[in-house]
Amino acid sequence: MNCRRSPLHPPSPKGPSVNTSPAAPASAPASGLALAVSDTAALRRLYFLRFAFAVLWAALLFASAGDLGPLSATLLVIYPLFDAACAVADVRSARAHRGPVRGLYANIALSALTAAGLAAAATSGIPAVLRVWGVWAVTAGLVQLLVGVLRRAMGGQWPMIVSGAISTLAGSSFIAQAAKDNASLSTLAGYATLGGVFFLISALRLGRAGRATRLPGTAGRAV
Repeated sequence: MNCRRSPLHPPSPKGPSVNTSPAAPASAPASGLALAVSDTAALRRLYFLRFAFAVLWAALLFASAGDLGPLSATLLVIYPLFDAACAVADVRSARAHRGPVRGLYANIALSALTAAGLAAAATSGIPAVLRVWGVWAVTAGLVQLLVGVLRRAMGGQWPMIVSGAISTLAGSSFIAQAAKDNASLSTLAGYATLGGVFFLISALRLGRAGRATRLPGTAGRAV
């Protein structure tokens, strides 16, 4: 009697078989975690850069705030342009990691328009500059507040939310100050310094949030 096995039933391999199919889905959470950590690190570096720039800019403006000369006028235009450039970098990072970008696009448009408005206002005097800056502070503050709310899941966004609310109030005070006789650019230096401090706090809190994301059971503690 022929005992050969049918080709439809190949012999079983020697030793136990190892089923590796369940391991495939695990790559999705790992990939998502890596993207979240990368996004947080990029945003943290951007916040540190914005803090350093704000402090340096405020010091230069305060030193030249006595009159609206070429240096102070140049500084006034540079600030919103730098803000727009940072928003562009933020958009690229957010798009790469599927984050919210609509508010960032609005911020880019507002900053570009403000740079042009300040260039024109600088030829009219400090009150005109304060009015343009005040409108920008109000609108940009609202956008920053919205972006911070949308990014709460990343952690470290409460300082940005508070800073956005303060910016809105400060903008109103700049517009009111423009109508007074003692209008000065020094208030803008203080505004930029405070904004830079909030960026620094957010960067530090994002570091805590990033460490919490990498450690099991700690996600969500830093907000």
